[in-house]
Amino acid sequence: MISKKSRIFIAGHNGMVGSAILKKFKLKGYRNIITVNKKKLNLKDQKKVKNFILRIKPELVIIAAAKVGGIFANEKFKGDYIHDNLVIQTNLIESSRAAGVKNLIFLGSSCVYPKFSKQPIKEDYLFSGKLEQTNDAYAVAKLAGYQMCKAYNEQFGTNYITLMPTNIYGPGDNYDSLNSHFFSALLKKIYFAKQRNKKKIEIWGDGKAKRELLFVDDIADACEFFSRKKVKYDLINIGSGIDYSIEYYAKFIMKKLKIKLKIKKNLKYKNGTPRKLLNSNLAKKLGWSSKTNLNDGFQETFKDFQRSISIN
Repeated sequence: MISKKSRIFIAGHNGMVGSAILKKFKLKGYRNIITVNKKKLNLKDQKKVKNFILRIKPELVIIAAAKVGGIFANEKFKGDYIHDNLVIQTNLIESSRAAGVKNLIFLGSSCVYPKFSKQPIKEDYLFSGKLEQTNDAYAVAKLAGYQMCKAYNEQFGTNYITLMPTNIYGPGDNYDSLNSHFFSALLKKIYFAKQRNKKKIEIWGDGKAKRELLFVDDIADACEFFSRKKVKYDLINIGSGIDYSIEYYAKFIMKKLKIKLKIKKNLKYKNGTPRKLLNSNLAKKLGWSSKTNLNDGFQETFKDFQRSISIN
C-alpha cells in the first residue's frame, strides 16, 4: 500500500493534469514526491528513462506525461500524436517493470471508446466498434498503454491501473486558438469577442455534439484515491456524469461573462464523436466520485485564463 512516506514519481508534472496531481499529493501530505524537468530527462529516450527509474526506485509511478491537443491538432498531426505517446508511455511502463515498481497509474482518454458507443459508456465497451477518425491515432496510443498495463498485470503480477478520464478542463489548460480543447477555445473566443465589441463568434461543427467535462482537480483527486486502494480492475472510468452540447457550453460561458453573441456554425469542421458520456459507476462503487460542479470549475478556469493572458 502507498503511504505518505512512499516514493512517488509523477511524470509530466508541469502539464495541466500533472501539475494538478502534484498539487493534490502535496496538499494530502505526501512527503517524498519525485519530479524531473523534461530538459533534464527526455521521456522519449528509452535508455535515460530506464536509468532514471532504476536510480530513484519509486513505489508508485503516475503517468500524466502525454502529447495532447484538440480536434484540429489530433487530426493534422496524427503521426506525432501516435509516435510521441507510444514512445513516452512505453518507456515509462517498461522501465517501471524493469525497476520492480509494483504500482503505476496510467491516464487514458475517453476518446478510446468507439465513435458510436452505447451511452453512458461502460468500461466493457472498449474495442467494441470503430474509433472517431479525427483522433484515432491518439486513441490507439492510449489503447496500447492500457493494454500494456493489463498485460503486465497478468504476466508479472503488477498493480498497473488505467484511469480513463473524460474531457478535462481547468487551470493550466492550453488556450492556443488551434491546438486547445473545446472548452478553453470557447472561453478564449467569447472573452476576446467581448473585449473587441464583436457581435458573434464562430464554433466548429453544428454545436450539437455532446461532451462531458471533468475539472482537473477531480482527476487529480482520483489519482490520489486509487493510489491508496488495491483494486482488481485494470480500467476505471473517471467522469462527472453530466454532459451538454458544445452550443450549450458556449451559451454558458456567455452568461458567465455577461455577454450575448450570435453563434455562427462553421460546418466545414467536423463534430467529432456525437456523444461520449462515461459510465463512472465502477469508480463510485469503489468509493470515488467527482466533486466540482461546472459553475465552480468555471470560476477557477477563468481566473487561470486571466492570469495567462496577463502574462502573455
